[in-house]
Amino acid sequence: MDLNLSAVTRPVERLMATAQNGFEVLRLGGLETGAVPSPFQIVESKPMYKLRRYFPPDSRPGQRPAGPPVLMVHPMMMSANMWDVTREDGAVGILHEAGIDPWVIDFGSPDEVEGGMERNLTDHIVALNEAIDTVRDTTGQSVHLAGYSQGGMFCYQTAAYRRTKDIASIIAFGSPVDTLAALPMGIPPNIGAVAADFMADHVFNRIDVPGWLARTGFQMLDPLKTAKARLDFLLQLHDRDALLPREQQRRFLDSEGWIAWSGPAVSELLKQFISHNRMMSGGFNINGQLVTLSDITCPVLAFVGEVDDIGQPASVRGIKRAAPGADVYEVMIRAGHFGLVVGSKAATATWPTVADWVRWLAGQDSRPAAIAPMQDSDAEPDESGVALSARLMHGVAEASEVAWSLARGAAGAVVNTRKSMRTLAVETARTLPRLTRLGQINDHTRISLGRIIDEQADGAPNGEFLLYDGRVHTYEAVNRRINNVVRGLISVGVRQGVRVGVLMDTRPSALVAIAALSRLGAVAVLMPPDADLAEAIRIGGVSEVITDPGNLDAARQLPVQVLVLGGGETRDLNLPGDSNVVDMEKIDPDAVALPGWYRANPGFARDLAFVAFNTVGGALVPKQITNYRWALSAFGTASAAALGRGDTVYCLTPLHHQSGLLVSLGGAVVGGTRIALSRGLHPDRFLTEIRQYGVTVVSYTWTMLRSVVDDPDFRLRGNHPVRLFIGSGMPPGLWQRTVDAFSPANVVEFFATTDGQAVLANVAGAKIGSKGRPLPGGGQVELAAYDAEDDLILEDDRGFVTVAEPNEVGVLLARPWGPIDPTASVKRGVFAPGDTWISTEYVFRRDADGDFWLLGNRPLLIRTERGVVFPESVTDAVGRINAVDLAATYSVEGADGVVAVTAITLRDGMAVTTADLTDAFASMPVGLAPDVVHVVPEMPLSATFRPTVSALRADGIPKASRNAWHLEPDTGKYKRLTAAARAQLCGTDDSSGAEN
Repeated sequence: MDLNLSAVTRPVERLMATAQNGFEVLRLGGLETGAVPSPFQIVESKPMYKLRRYFPPDSRPGQRPAGPPVLMVHPMMMSANMWDVTREDGAVGILHEAGIDPWVIDFGSPDEVEGGMERNLTDHIVALNEAIDTVRDTTGQSVHLAGYSQGGMFCYQTAAYRRTKDIASIIAFGSPVDTLAALPMGIPPNIGAVAADFMADHVFNRIDVPGWLARTGFQMLDPLKTAKARLDFLLQLHDRDALLPREQQRRFLDSEGWIAWSGPAVSELLKQFISHNRMMSGGFNINGQLVTLSDITCPVLAFVGEVDDIGQPASVRGIKRAAPGADVYEVMIRAGHFGLVVGSKAATATWPTVADWVRWLAGQDSRPAAIAPMQDSDAEPDESGVALSARLMHGVAEASEVAWSLARGAAGAVVNTRKSMRTLAVETARTLPRLTRLGQINDHTRISLGRIIDEQADGAPNGEFLLYDGRVHTYEAVNRRINNVVRGLISVGVRQGVRVGVLMDTRPSALVAIAALSRLGAVAVLMPPDADLAEAIRIGGVSEVITDPGNLDAARQLPVQVLVLGGGETRDLNLPGDSNVVDMEKIDPDAVALPGWYRANPGFARDLAFVAFNTVGGALVPKQITNYRWALSAFGTASAAALGRGDTVYCLTPLHHQSGLLVSLGGAVVGGTRIALSRGLHPDRFLTEIRQYGVTVVSYTWTMLRSVVDDPDFRLRGNHPVRLFIGSGMPPGLWQRTVDAFSPANVVEFFATTDGQAVLANVAGAKIGSKGRPLPGGGQVELAAYDAEDDLILEDDRGFVTVAEPNEVGVLLARPWGPIDPTASVKRGVFAPGDTWISTEYVFRRDADGDFWLLGNRPLLIRTERGVVFPESVTDAVGRINAVDLAATYSVEGADGVVAVTAITLRDGMAVTTADLTDAFASMPVGLAPDVVHVVPEMPLSATFRPTVSALRADGIPKASRNAWHLEPDTGKYKRLTAAARAQLCGTDDSSGAEN
């Protein structure tokens, strides 16, 4: 009877309990637990944040002294109460019991604060920076920063911003660093970056994220776990005792824990730290200051969730490479994202470990067993994250323990297959519009530097453009400055078509001056400060000179009006009574009325835009650069280097040099990337700035990078952001050393004629030393068969020029497109009746794959009694010897005619043998080896780091020595150059060159 009664009453009791508890949940949002929050004191209250100190010390007798302070940082979309969800098992309670002094920064709910929805990431970092100072001043101790998810990112960023000052350590829980290494839901990095960029520019610049949407988005990342938790809650709704221990956590995740997220902050997060991944590359912008995680030097402890799909292990472990100066440790916990900081595992594993970490760093205990040094990881991004299959396995295993091993294998196969496909698709989408626009340029196309900057400023006014001295300037700010300088130029009488000299060091004002002249339609004559300025004025046809205060004294000596621009607000030009000097900074642009003739950016492709100078034989030679020529290099560079908004181009060459103007500045402007201007090439500054600026692309000329990679103090620890070096003239040996030092970075080597009609690019970088292939979208080139012995271009029986076969010598011809330089060597009826080609006068060979290899300039080929020596081929061959630093090949007069000589410098502590030389030259596909090879103590270099031979040639045939060799024509081998052998080459009996 009792059994029957029990069978009836128990379901009824269960139903009644379910209804009662359910009604309480509906009315109050949850079950009443009687939990009391941990006590805290508001130490500091500002509109941006409140600073809480939990369990604040008082003056009671026996009160234990406060321990090391830990300042905890919540993510923007989650309430600061996350650190105290339950008093017994929450972070602040456990840390307090362990003798730690817990502090919490509370950013509040921005939708409840005036101006809160205008907050950006910088506001949060500046606020945290202030809070650290307060904690330090209050406690007298350095601060341990602890951040969950994005809060951990704030900790990293703020520590870097303040260069780790007063920070004892950083503790991060599931905080992504290399965000593109492993995106949630298995999103491919390229697609994720593009999507993040789009959302930042077109969605979150207009809308904010309310708290309910933040909660929903978080739950959707793991829908199975969310559904299981809700089902478990419903199934146990009758059992209050079973629900109460986890009720506080459930209520926090279901409703109370989520706050609004301002659109500007979301937009900045997506752009800087997901799309551009600048926590890894460096160069993120905080209050106009450029910051890099490589400035973090304090210890770091990263908690890694094995099944964390938001802060995936590969992404979290990026801190090891991003902060090479820090000692980085990790703790691996079998938990998801939120489980790292709240819940049973957090209470039993996470927070006791944090307390042990703090005590260890304070010297109070040994290193905890759970903490291990983080190891370097070279895993491919797609293979290093929490795979979608693994995440599904974890969620489903909690519900039903179903095995999903087949799904894991299938997902991995899909990942591997899609890599090359998505990379190709993204790069094609990026470069195709540029190549299309380049192909549409003709004489009457309006194109110029000023116009492109205008377009970029209109499309992305807040886009970061110019980096200098650790500061960042947006496209809108630079564009506004350009327009103001245009008004200043108009006020002093500069008009369209006028030639104006630019005598300035590489600095933002120089870029602005050049761009302003372009926008006005004037011609910028780029004057090297170390050149004969009076001669540059004369041959450049200059009527005015724009200068900066540093070059003012030199400019004053010139017979033209001097316009002074830039130099900072505290400058003193001391210009009393000097009517020939105009201080441009004192001109009010708003007071200048634009004349009727003024049209912004009037330049056509055919119009002369710039005049640069080369030094040939000690004399200045002007090089005229049209807007077309500039556009060709700019679009070509942006396409070949696949430049995008996430890139930063490092301009090492001065802006008055063609490489700085055409490649660095041109490529950056067309690509919409950031350009970092350098004060000059110094190895220590180079490594500092590539991290500080987040440099992804470095421009170079000739041997420029030698002073970096061969510097005895060169040490490249940890991660670096560089992916490409772009330029021209890099010797093969230096090329190899550069890619070895900066692996996995690549080199894109360009070859371009002065008029821009022929452009080659070695984009793949696989064949070191090759000039590559014609640039897609550029002009057509062909290789005319060439008899180097008789200096003749070969023709067929019909009189048309013969095309060189693979590995045959040929002269490079270009099919003209765009304006033709009047001095160009134009040929007609070359391959077909009436066709027109331009001879570049450069000699190449083309291998079986279609790649071009430079052999030399046609007039400078060395014709000896033995035959023709191709100087570039020889120099490349000897430069591949590991011991050789630099090389140059030139001709001198000998007893029996011309003698081919190669000069080399050696790397420190290395030597070259006769066997090295013999083997190196035997591998040349075409041409002869040099007659003499000798070691020189130093290779003369031009201002652009190009080896020069005029001084070497003047010394004649080298003297006999242990470091000089001559070729024995009969054997094809090299022997030591003796006095007798030298005398035979010289045709004298002079023994003054006796071997030393």
